[in-house]
Amino acid sequence: MAGIPYHAASTYLRKLIKAGYKVAICEQVEDPKLAKGIVKRMVTRIITPGTVTDEGVLEERENNYLVALLLQKTSAVGPASHPEDAQHPKGRTSDVYGLAWADLTTGDFAAGDFGSEEVLDELTRLAPAECLVPERALKEDRQRLLGLGREISCPFTAVPDWAFERRSAQKLLKEHFRVGSLEGFGCEELGPAVGSAGAIIHYLKETQKTTLSHINRLRPYRALSYLVLDRSGQKSLELCRTLHTGEREGSLLAILDGTTTPMGARLLKRWLLLPLRDVAAIQERASAVEEFVKEPAFRKKIIAALDRVYDIERITSRISSRRVNARHLLSLAQSLAQLPLIKASLTECASKLLSDSGEGLEVLEDIRTLLKRAIHPAAPISLTEGGVIRQGYNQELDRLRTLKNEGQKWLTRFQAEEIKRTGIHSLKVGFNKVFGYYIEVTNVHKDKVPPDYVRKQTLKNAERYITAELKSHESEVLSADERIKELEYEIFLEVRDTVAKSTERLQTAASTIAQVDCLTALAQVAQENSYTRPIVDDSLKLEIQDGRHPVLEKTLLDERFVPNDIGLDGEGTHMAIVTGPNMAGKSTYIRQVALIVLMAQMGGFVPAKHARIGVVDRIFTRVGAADELYRGKSTFLVEMNEAANILNNATARSLVILDEVGRGTSTFDGLSIAWAMSEYLSKHICPRTLFATHYHELTELALLLPGVKNFNMAVREWGDEVIFLYKVVEGATDKSYGIQVARLAGIPKEVIERAKGILNNLESETLNSSGLPKFAPRGERPSGPVQRDLFTKESPLLKEIRAIDLDKMSPIQALLKLKELKEKSEGNRAE
Repeated sequence: MAGIPYHAASTYLRKLIKAGYKVAICEQVEDPKLAKGIVKRMVTRIITPGTVTDEGVLEERENNYLVALLLQKTSAVGPASHPEDAQHPKGRTSDVYGLAWADLTTGDFAAGDFGSEEVLDELTRLAPAECLVPERALKEDRQRLLGLGREISCPFTAVPDWAFERRSAQKLLKEHFRVGSLEGFGCEELGPAVGSAGAIIHYLKETQKTTLSHINRLRPYRALSYLVLDRSGQKSLELCRTLHTGEREGSLLAILDGTTTPMGARLLKRWLLLPLRDVAAIQERASAVEEFVKEPAFRKKIIAALDRVYDIERITSRISSRRVNARHLLSLAQSLAQLPLIKASLTECASKLLSDSGEGLEVLEDIRTLLKRAIHPAAPISLTEGGVIRQGYNQELDRLRTLKNEGQKWLTRFQAEEIKRTGIHSLKVGFNKVFGYYIEVTNVHKDKVPPDYVRKQTLKNAERYITAELKSHESEVLSADERIKELEYEIFLEVRDTVAKSTERLQTAASTIAQVDCLTALAQVAQENSYTRPIVDDSLKLEIQDGRHPVLEKTLLDERFVPNDIGLDGEGTHMAIVTGPNMAGKSTYIRQVALIVLMAQMGGFVPAKHARIGVVDRIFTRVGAADELYRGKSTFLVEMNEAANILNNATARSLVILDEVGRGTSTFDGLSIAWAMSEYLSKHICPRTLFATHYHELTELALLLPGVKNFNMAVREWGDEVIFLYKVVEGATDKSYGIQVARLAGIPKEVIERAKGILNNLESETLNSSGLPKFAPRGERPSGPVQRDLFTKESPLLKEIRAIDLDKMSPIQALLKLKELKEKSEGNRAE
């Protein structure tokens, strides 16, 4: 960017990086005063979407991940794959992806091995800014990778193949961490993820050309520790962005994010996308949140302290990478000043998580004291213009400043001393730009001039002299300003490097502060919105009383949100078939159950009067679908892919949310698929399932399968009007009220009336009185009353009964006919 002012560079960087470009920063690398000829310049840094650290370009409340992706074709799934693989191997593939990710701005660095179905889920969660792939892969599989890049809105960068090779990667990682083995990080058993991690270190070294000491550990990703959310679930549940606008406002994160610090905001998002599965860890978080809820004054005191804490994580990374200015250090000092109060407050807490955090929080008094002593409180951004170092920190700097600021006083004092020494009362000390400082003596007193005076200039009536002391002073004064700036910069670098030695201590403190920030935020939101603490255990229970949708209840302006209940488990009722009209709230109801489960396993409170959540291992959603034509996938194929993922990977501990399965094809095809899918889930897996559907025939499953129960969204009819009550009640419904909803949408009256007539004709022609569900397996009978099937015509037996003319039959003939009909009825039943 030739000719771009340095102070305005971030504006141009933001535009270029957003457009996917890379920017090379070229700077002078030698002192112009010492250079012979043209000053030497070099590329000192290459800024890419995944390596940008400039504040004006970054989103402070979002991580900026650089990821590396390596495909390894093998017959075994890597060790970090999901636990349900063993139960459902038919859903797995032999391909393993090694995925590593790093945030240069915080030092976060992790890696894991994933199956081909899971890697897209992880990439969606990470939302990377840039993805590294081997050069060969980008050439040989370009179209597939570009399609993947479009799905996650991420550019790909080719890296030499050797950087991904396991041996080269291990060497790079060991050299970077200065260790003899990766076992200490728990990463020795990783598969291709090791290659991806090595590629990231190689790329960062090539582009940053500076120390990466703040990236000081590699964290292995353990899927067993977290509730798994696939890509579909992350999007359809609108956890971080809304489905239609892609905006943060209107998402669950926007509701829950009451954090005070940027690092707390980034951690809360990770908690949201990686809910816990360990009951003890969940309960520890919930207990901490509960203490903050019950002690509002204490919570407010902590929040007030957090409000004066800056982004310690990113400041530490800038210090480590030698790209920090004085104001960053002042912000760090102010942040560290809050730690003693936070530590003392947390140490007194009853909850283990908070008290342990207080005990482990180091207040870093040595660093704060150093910064307070060294950095001027009004230091400018520039490090080369002076005014950075505080008075009293360095004696030589103080002397130079005194020399610069009190030069005239020194000359007056020097003149007085020389008059006294020589006895020449007319002696004076002066300065001009040509000759510099001088001592002027008139010719009358020439004989009194001391021998150490050296003649410098002859005038008509006087001589001008110089002494060694005056010459030294002249040199110091003339160079004092320049030397002050140089010395201040040198001192700043010393201070910076001293602080950089405590990178790990600062990162640990930042991690604790971020955690406390998240806990106070969850407590604040819980109190403001009347959330309650859920019971989380290892059972398969899912009991929610007066549950509410956390986002919708805040966005409804003209009406009150109606709460609802649910009760599922793995032994009794495990599937709820939810029917009802459009706009009645089916989709809201099943989504809110998923969100409540997720919030509970985050460790927070939930929008319900009471909730008991048996830990869920995965949340599967089949909620709407859009086509992916660029990948050759229709809407229905996308829907079936999501359905296959559920059937192949769900376990009894999963939560399955289904909304209108099979609507993308013909009625009979879709209904058949929905029936068979529900039957399979209920018979073979038994996950806790909520299925919202307009296929009223599916309600017959409750008569055929144990553990399946019908619910419907209550409505009231008033003439030709329908009133939505938004209340879930037990039982099935046989109406969808689609025509009434169409009328509300503004469909012309003529179309509405014609639709009513067609509906009446269809219903009159599709009544069923056989007594058996059409989709029930032969020989299987319902145990209770049967819903009339809309697709089967009137039976021959019923026709024969209606054709009987009782007035022309004798009593004996009637009894014989009754016997005949009974035999026919039993024959039909046997069939």
